[in-house]
Amino acid sequence: MRIGVLKGNGIGPEISAATICVIEATGIQPGWDFIPIADEAVKLYGHSLPPQVIQRIKDVKFCIKAPLLAEKLHGRITCTQADGSVVTYPSINNAIRRELNLFVNPRPIRGYVGSSGHHEKMDMVIMREITEDTYIGWEKTLEDGAAAEAIKRVTRSASWKVSQYAFDYARKHGRKKVSCLHKANVLHETDGLFLRTFQEVARLYPDIVADDMMIDAACYSVVRDPCRFDIVVTLNQYGDIFSDLAAGLAGSLGLAPGVNIGDSASTFEAAHGAAPDIAGTGVANPIALILSGAELLAHAGYARQAEAIQEAVTRVVEAGKIWTPDLRGCSTTQQVTDAISMEVRSILGHS
Repeated sequence: MRIGVLKGNGIGPEISAATICVIEATGIQPGWDFIPIADEAVKLYGHSLPPQVIQRIKDVKFCIKAPLLAEKLHGRITCTQADGSVVTYPSINNAIRRELNLFVNPRPIRGYVGSSGHHEKMDMVIMREITEDTYIGWEKTLEDGAAAEAIKRVTRSASWKVSQYAFDYARKHGRKKVSCLHKANVLHETDGLFLRTFQEVARLYPDIVADDMMIDAACYSVVRDPCRFDIVVTLNQYGDIFSDLAAGLAGSLGLAPGVNIGDSASTFEAAHGAAPDIAGTGVANPIALILSGAELLAHAGYARQAEAIQEAVTRVVEAGKIWTPDLRGCSTTQQVTDAISMEVRSILGHS
Protein backbone atom coordinates (compact mmCIF):
# COMPACT_ATOMS: atom_id res chain seq x y z
CA MET A 1 0.00 0.00 0.00
CA ARG A 2 1.13 3.53 -0.81
CA ILE A 3 0.12 6.44 1.40
CA GLY A 4 0.63 10.04 0.42
CA VAL A 5 1.92 12.52 3.02
CA LEU A 6 1.40 16.27 2.87
CA LYS A 7 3.65 17.40 5.74
CA GLY A 8 2.05 20.83 5.89
CA ASN A 9 3.60 23.66 7.85
CA GLY A 10 3.62 24.93 11.42
CA ILE A 11 3.35 21.81 13.58
CA GLY A 12 2.52 19.72 10.50
CA PRO A 13 5.91 18.04 10.00
CA GLU A 14 6.09 17.03 13.68
CA ILE A 15 2.67 15.44 13.89
CA SER A 16 3.08 13.83 10.44
CA ALA A 17 6.19 12.06 11.70
CA ALA A 18 4.26 10.94 14.80
CA THR A 19 1.43 9.53 12.68
CA ILE A 20 3.86 7.61 10.48
CA CYS A 21 5.48 6.09 13.58
CA VAL A 22 2.15 4.91 14.98
CA ILE A 23 0.96 3.45 11.68
CA GLU A 24 4.24 1.55 11.32
CA ALA A 25 3.81 0.27 14.90
CA THR A 26 0.83 -1.75 13.60
CA GLY A 27 3.23 -3.79 11.47
CA ILE A 28 2.02 -2.22 8.23
CA GLN A 29 4.92 -0.84 6.21
CA PRO A 30 3.39 1.38 3.52
CA GLY A 31 5.29 3.02 0.73
CA TRP A 32 5.31 6.63 1.91
CA ASP A 33 4.94 9.17 -0.87
CA PHE A 34 5.96 12.59 0.46
CA ILE A 35 4.16 15.06 -1.77
CA PRO A 36 5.34 18.70 -1.81
CA ILE A 37 2.75 21.29 -0.86
CA ALA A 38 2.71 25.00 -0.07
CA ASP A 39 6.27 26.41 0.23
CA GLU A 40 7.86 23.10 -0.84
CA ALA A 41 5.74 23.07 -3.99
CA VAL A 42 6.53 26.71 -4.73
CA LYS A 43 10.25 25.89 -4.73
CA LEU A 44 9.74 22.97 -7.12
CA TYR A 45 6.92 24.16 -9.35
CA GLY A 46 6.48 27.87 -8.70
CA HIS A 47 2.97 27.31 -7.27
CA SER A 48 1.73 26.14 -3.86
CA LEU A 49 -0.78 23.68 -5.38
CA PRO A 50 0.21 22.86 -8.97
CA PRO A 51 -1.52 20.22 -11.15
CA GLN A 52 1.38 17.81 -10.56
CA VAL A 53 0.62 17.75 -6.83
CA ILE A 54 -3.10 17.20 -7.35
CA GLN A 55 -2.34 14.32 -9.72
CA ARG A 56 0.03 12.67 -7.24
CA ILE A 57 -2.65 12.80 -4.53
CA LYS A 58 -5.14 11.23 -6.93
CA ASP A 59 -2.62 8.53 -7.83
CA VAL A 60 -2.03 7.42 -4.21
CA LYS A 61 -5.76 7.67 -3.42
CA PHE A 62 -5.22 7.92 0.36
CA CYS A 63 -3.23 10.83 1.76
CA ILE A 64 -2.35 12.05 5.25
CA LYS A 65 -2.70 15.83 5.18
CA ALA A 66 -1.07 17.76 8.01
CA PRO A 67 -2.29 21.30 8.78
CA LEU A 68 -1.60 24.14 6.37
CA LEU A 69 -1.63 27.78 7.39
CA ALA A 70 -4.74 29.72 6.41
CA GLU A 71 -3.89 33.38 6.86
CA LYS A 72 -6.40 35.94 8.11
CA LEU A 73 -7.53 38.56 5.58
CA HIS A 74 -5.62 37.03 2.66
CA GLY A 75 -4.52 33.67 1.26
CA ARG A 76 -6.55 33.25 -1.93
CA ILE A 77 -5.10 30.76 -4.38
CA THR A 78 -5.70 30.50 -8.13
CA CYS A 79 -5.51 27.14 -9.90
CA THR A 80 -5.41 26.58 -13.65
CA GLN A 81 -7.74 23.87 -14.93
CA ALA A 82 -7.10 21.33 -17.71
CA ASP A 83 -9.08 23.43 -20.19
CA GLY A 84 -6.99 26.52 -19.44
CA SER A 85 -9.63 28.23 -17.31
CA VAL A 86 -8.75 29.61 -13.90
CA VAL A 87 -10.52 29.04 -10.57
CA THR A 88 -9.82 31.07 -7.43
CA TYR A 89 -10.26 29.54 -3.98
CA PRO A 90 -10.30 31.33 -0.59
CA SER A 91 -7.50 29.19 0.91
CA ILE A 92 -5.14 26.35 0.07
CA ASN A 93 -7.17 23.98 2.27
CA ASN A 94 -10.32 24.82 0.34
CA ALA A 95 -8.43 24.47 -2.95
CA ILE A 96 -7.21 20.95 -2.11
CA ARG A 97 -10.73 19.78 -1.29
CA ARG A 98 -12.28 21.23 -4.39
CA GLU A 99 -9.52 20.37 -6.83
CA LEU A 100 -9.81 16.75 -5.66
CA ASN A 101 -13.64 16.81 -5.76
CA LEU A 102 -13.89 15.93 -2.07
CA PHE A 103 -17.47 16.40 -0.88
CA VAL A 104 -17.86 15.48 2.79
CA ASN A 105 -15.69 16.02 5.85
CA PRO A 106 -16.60 13.45 8.53
CA ARG A 107 -15.22 14.46 11.93
CA PRO A 108 -15.65 11.71 14.54
CA ILE A 109 -15.48 13.24 18.01
CA ARG A 110 -15.78 11.31 21.25
CA GLY A 111 -15.22 11.92 24.92
CA TYR A 112 -12.57 10.37 27.14
CA VAL A 113 -12.57 9.64 30.84
CA GLY A 114 -10.40 12.26 32.50
CA SER A 115 -10.09 14.79 29.70
CA SER A 116 -13.74 15.36 28.83
CA GLY A 117 -15.36 15.97 32.20
CA HIS A 118 -19.09 15.23 32.11
CA HIS A 119 -18.87 14.96 28.29
CA GLU A 120 -16.96 11.67 28.50
CA LYS A 121 -19.84 9.70 26.92
CA MET A 122 -20.00 11.93 23.85
CA ASP A 123 -19.68 9.92 20.64
CA MET A 124 -20.74 11.65 17.45
CA VAL A 125 -19.69 11.97 13.83
CA ILE A 126 -20.16 15.37 12.23
CA MET A 127 -20.71 15.21 8.46
CA ARG A 128 -19.71 18.57 7.04
CA GLU A 129 -20.55 19.38 3.42
CA ILE A 130 -17.37 20.90 1.90
CA THR A 131 -18.07 21.95 -1.69
CA GLU A 132 -20.23 25.04 -1.22
CA ASP A 133 -21.92 27.41 1.29
CA THR A 134 -20.13 30.72 2.03
CA TYR A 135 -16.77 28.90 1.86
CA ILE A 136 -16.84 29.05 -1.93
CA GLY A 137 -15.23 32.44 -1.37
CA TRP A 138 -17.44 34.45 -3.71
CA GLU A 139 -17.05 37.85 -2.06
CA LYS A 140 -16.82 41.44 -3.16
CA THR A 141 -16.28 44.88 -1.66
CA LEU A 142 -18.94 47.55 -2.16
CA GLU A 143 -19.31 51.29 -1.66
CA ASP A 144 -15.59 52.04 -1.77
CA GLY A 145 -14.88 49.66 1.06
CA ALA A 146 -17.75 50.72 3.29
CA ALA A 147 -19.57 47.42 2.73
CA ALA A 148 -18.92 43.88 1.57
CA GLU A 149 -21.01 40.87 0.68
CA ALA A 150 -20.54 37.14 0.24
CA ILE A 151 -22.63 34.61 -1.62
CA LYS A 152 -23.98 31.57 0.19
CA ARG A 153 -24.50 28.89 -2.44
CA VAL A 154 -26.42 25.70 -1.68
CA THR A 155 -27.43 23.13 -4.30
CA ARG A 156 -29.81 20.22 -4.14
CA SER A 157 -27.21 17.88 -5.64
CA ALA A 158 -24.54 18.60 -3.01
CA SER A 159 -27.11 18.55 -0.20
CA TRP A 160 -28.41 15.19 -1.42
CA LYS A 161 -24.94 13.69 -1.70
CA VAL A 162 -23.82 14.62 1.81
CA SER A 163 -27.17 13.60 3.34
CA GLN A 164 -27.09 10.24 1.57
CA TYR A 165 -23.52 9.67 2.76
CA ALA A 166 -24.56 10.42 6.34
CA PHE A 167 -27.45 7.92 6.26
CA ASP A 168 -25.34 5.26 4.53
CA TYR A 169 -22.64 5.76 7.17
CA ALA A 170 -25.22 5.45 9.96
CA ARG A 171 -26.57 2.22 8.51
CA LYS A 172 -23.09 0.74 7.93
CA HIS A 173 -21.82 1.58 11.42
CA GLY A 174 -24.95 0.74 13.40
CA ARG A 175 -25.77 4.34 14.26
CA LYS A 176 -29.37 5.11 15.18
CA LYS A 177 -29.99 8.77 14.32
CA VAL A 178 -29.00 11.47 11.85
CA SER A 179 -29.57 15.11 12.80
CA CYS A 180 -29.56 17.98 10.32
CA LEU A 181 -28.28 21.32 11.66
CA HIS A 182 -29.36 24.48 9.85
CA LYS A 183 -30.79 27.99 10.20
CA ALA A 184 -33.83 27.54 7.96
CA ASN A 185 -35.94 29.76 10.20
CA VAL A 186 -33.97 32.73 8.83
CA LEU A 187 -32.28 31.52 5.64
CA HIS A 188 -35.42 30.12 4.06
CA GLU A 189 -34.04 29.47 0.59
CA THR A 190 -30.45 28.30 1.19
CA ASP A 191 -30.66 26.46 4.51
CA GLY A 192 -34.24 25.68 3.59
CA LEU A 193 -33.08 23.83 0.48
CA PHE A 194 -30.53 21.90 2.54
CA LEU A 195 -33.18 20.92 5.09
CA ARG A 196 -35.80 19.97 2.51
CA THR A 197 -33.28 17.81 0.66
CA PHE A 198 -32.22 16.15 3.91
CA GLN A 199 -35.85 15.33 4.66
CA GLU A 200 -36.30 13.80 1.20
CA VAL A 201 -33.25 11.58 1.70
CA ALA A 202 -34.37 10.64 5.23
CA ARG A 203 -37.58 9.13 3.85
CA LEU A 204 -35.45 6.58 1.98
CA TYR A 205 -34.00 5.32 5.28
CA PRO A 206 -37.00 4.43 7.49
CA ASP A 207 -34.73 2.36 9.77
CA ILE A 208 -32.77 5.47 10.82
CA VAL A 209 -34.26 8.17 13.05
CA ALA A 210 -33.99 11.61 11.44
CA ASP A 211 -34.48 14.99 13.06
CA ASP A 212 -33.30 18.58 12.66
CA MET A 213 -32.31 21.49 14.85
CA MET A 214 -31.28 25.11 14.42
CA ILE A 215 -27.51 25.44 14.62
CA ASP A 216 -27.58 27.89 17.54
CA ALA A 217 -29.85 25.60 19.54
CA ALA A 218 -27.60 22.67 18.65
CA CYS A 219 -24.56 24.49 20.08
CA TYR A 220 -26.44 24.92 23.34
CA SER A 221 -27.68 21.33 23.32
CA VAL A 222 -24.31 19.73 22.68
CA VAL A 223 -22.86 21.47 25.72
CA ARG A 224 -25.78 20.44 27.90
CA ASP A 225 -26.26 16.92 26.55
CA PRO A 226 -23.79 15.73 23.89
CA CYS A 227 -25.36 12.25 23.89
CA ARG A 228 -28.38 13.82 22.18
CA PHE A 229 -26.35 13.67 18.93
CA ASP A 230 -25.23 10.60 17.00
CA ILE A 231 -24.61 11.49 13.35
CA VAL A 232 -24.80 15.18 12.46
CA VAL A 233 -25.02 16.48 8.90
CA THR A 234 -24.71 20.17 8.17
CA LEU A 235 -23.50 22.91 5.88
CA ASN A 236 -19.86 23.83 5.42
CA GLN A 237 -19.48 26.78 7.79
CA TYR A 238 -21.72 25.39 10.53
CA GLY A 239 -19.85 22.08 10.44
CA ASP A 240 -16.52 23.84 10.79
CA ILE A 241 -17.66 25.71 13.88
CA PHE A 242 -19.77 22.98 15.50
CA SER A 243 -16.97 20.40 15.26
CA ASP A 244 -14.51 22.74 16.98
CA LEU A 245 -17.03 23.25 19.78
CA ALA A 246 -17.45 19.49 20.16
CA ALA A 247 -13.65 19.03 20.20
CA GLY A 248 -13.44 21.54 23.03
CA LEU A 249 -15.94 19.47 24.99
CA ALA A 250 -13.78 16.39 24.42
CA GLY A 251 -10.86 18.25 25.96
CA SER A 252 -8.87 19.63 23.04
CA LEU A 253 -8.82 20.15 19.29
CA GLY A 254 -5.83 17.86 19.53
CA LEU A 255 -8.26 14.96 19.98
CA ALA A 256 -10.39 15.67 16.89
CA PRO A 257 -9.60 13.75 13.69
CA GLY A 258 -11.08 14.35 10.28
CA VAL A 259 -11.48 12.86 6.83
CA ASN A 260 -12.22 14.45 3.45
CA ILE A 261 -14.01 11.94 1.24
CA GLY A 262 -14.15 12.00 -2.54
CA ASP A 263 -15.24 9.54 -5.19
CA SER A 264 -11.67 8.79 -6.28
CA ALA A 265 -9.37 10.17 -3.55
CA SER A 266 -9.51 11.05 0.14
CA THR A 267 -7.36 13.04 2.53
CA PHE A 268 -7.09 12.45 6.27
CA GLU A 269 -6.42 15.47 8.45
CA ALA A 270 -6.75 16.77 11.99
CA ALA A 271 -9.58 19.22 12.65
CA HIS A 272 -7.13 21.77 14.05
CA GLY A 273 -4.82 24.23 12.34
CA ALA A 274 -1.07 24.59 11.91
CA ALA A 275 -0.42 26.31 15.30
CA PRO A 276 2.71 28.21 14.18
CA ASP A 277 3.12 29.61 17.70
CA ILE A 278 4.23 26.20 19.03
CA ALA A 279 5.92 24.84 15.88
CA GLY A 280 9.32 23.36 16.67
CA THR A 281 8.79 23.35 20.44
CA GLY A 282 8.04 19.62 20.57
CA VAL A 283 4.81 19.95 22.53
CA ALA A 284 2.16 19.68 19.78
CA ASN A 285 -0.54 17.09 20.44
CA PRO A 286 -0.28 14.50 17.61
CA ILE A 287 -3.39 12.53 18.57
CA ALA A 288 -5.85 14.14 16.15
CA LEU A 289 -3.68 13.33 13.14
CA ILE A 290 -2.85 9.87 14.54
CA LEU A 291 -6.59 9.15 14.78
CA SER A 292 -6.97 10.48 11.23
CA GLY A 293 -4.33 7.93 10.24
CA ALA A 294 -6.46 5.25 11.88
CA GLU A 295 -9.40 6.42 9.76
CA LEU A 296 -7.18 6.04 6.69
CA LEU A 297 -6.34 2.45 7.61
CA ALA A 298 -10.03 1.68 8.14
CA HIS A 299 -10.89 3.06 4.70
CA ALA A 300 -8.02 1.05 3.19
CA GLY A 301 -9.32 -2.22 4.64
CA TYR A 302 -7.07 -2.52 7.71
CA ALA A 303 -9.86 -2.51 10.29
CA ARG A 304 -7.95 -4.44 12.98
CA GLN A 305 -4.97 -2.08 12.85
CA ALA A 306 -7.24 0.97 12.83
CA GLU A 307 -9.09 -0.27 15.90
CA ALA A 308 -5.78 -0.96 17.65
CA ILE A 309 -4.69 2.65 17.15
CA GLN A 310 -8.02 3.96 18.44
CA GLU A 311 -7.84 1.70 21.50
CA ALA A 312 -4.21 2.69 22.12
CA VAL A 313 -5.16 6.37 22.06
CA THR A 314 -7.99 5.71 24.52
CA ARG A 315 -5.63 3.93 26.90
CA VAL A 316 -3.03 6.70 26.80
CA VAL A 317 -5.50 9.57 27.12
CA GLU A 318 -7.55 7.95 29.87
CA ALA A 319 -4.46 6.96 31.86
CA GLY A 320 -3.91 10.71 32.24
CA LYS A 321 -0.13 10.44 32.66
CA ILE A 322 1.18 11.41 29.22
CA TRP A 323 -0.65 14.53 28.14
CA THR A 324 0.61 17.45 26.06
CA PRO A 325 0.05 21.01 27.36
CA ASP A 326 -3.30 21.44 25.53
CA LEU A 327 -4.60 18.69 27.84
CA ARG A 328 -3.04 20.35 30.90
CA GLY A 329 -0.03 18.04 30.83
CA CYS A 330 3.68 18.54 30.28
CA SER A 331 4.59 15.67 27.94
CA THR A 332 6.15 16.08 24.52
CA THR A 333 4.95 15.09 21.08
CA GLN A 334 7.50 12.29 21.03
CA GLN A 335 6.49 10.94 24.44
CA VAL A 336 2.83 10.75 23.37
CA THR A 337 3.85 9.09 20.10
CA ASP A 338 6.02 6.52 21.88
CA ALA A 339 3.29 5.71 24.41
CA ILE A 340 0.65 5.17 21.74
CA SER A 341 3.05 3.11 19.60
CA MET A 342 3.85 0.89 22.57
CA GLU A 343 0.15 0.31 23.28
CA VAL A 344 -0.50 -0.48 19.60
CA ARG A 345 2.22 -3.15 19.63
CA SER A 346 0.82 -4.60 22.87
CA ILE A 347 -2.74 -4.76 21.50
CA LEU A 348 -1.64 -6.42 18.25
CA GLY A 349 0.85 -8.75 19.95
CA HIS A 350 3.93 -7.24 18.33
CA SER A 351 7.20 -7.12 20.23
